[in-house]
Amino acid sequence: MIINFEEIDKKERYKIMSNSIVPRPIAWIVTQGEEVINLAPFSYFIPLSSEPPVVVVSIGHKADGSMKDTLKNILEHRKATICMVTSPLLEKMDKTAQPLPYSKSEVVEFEIETETILKEYPPIVKGTPCAFFCDFHSKIEIGGSTIPLILRISHYFNNNVERCELVGRVGKEYCVCKDRIWLTSS
Repeated sequence: MIINFEEIDKKERYKIMSNSIVPRPIAWIVTQGEEVINLAPFSYFIPLSSEPPVVVVSIGHKADGSMKDTLKNILEHRKATICMVTSPLLEKMDKTAQPLPYSKSEVVEFEIETETILKEYPPIVKGTPCAFFCDFHSKIEIGGSTIPLILRISHYFNNNVERCELVGRVGKEYCVCKDRIWLTSS
């Protein structure tokens, strides 16, 4: 069967891509607004190059069409900290996917501890095994409601972990990498 992506709606395209391009790692992105720390998970995230060291994350818009807080903060402040997620952090990470007003912080709302490692970047989530401190590199104009951002990694944080059980997405389900094998929860 051949499916023409131009002939199906965006929800169906999303389902096909999110169920076929797996697993997708979870980027738990911390950004800072004028007064509030924003924390949000993104599964449309992947390394793009190691020379230069860059990642790409695709960020959509809110239901009302306005920019998501993460997108707004990165474009305005040009900094982001990407925390990788492990099983013990999964429940908290899932809560941060809920939309909150720009003036409310997921860190405060869901009582998530953070720690400042580099003062010029947003904090990390306490307990994250590793994190990437990133600077905004560029925005890719592809049309539509999703904006891919290229972020350049400037620093890496490792919490003395040699190999960790990272969380990813397979369709709507989460999966965990154990001994380099991705296992789904179902």
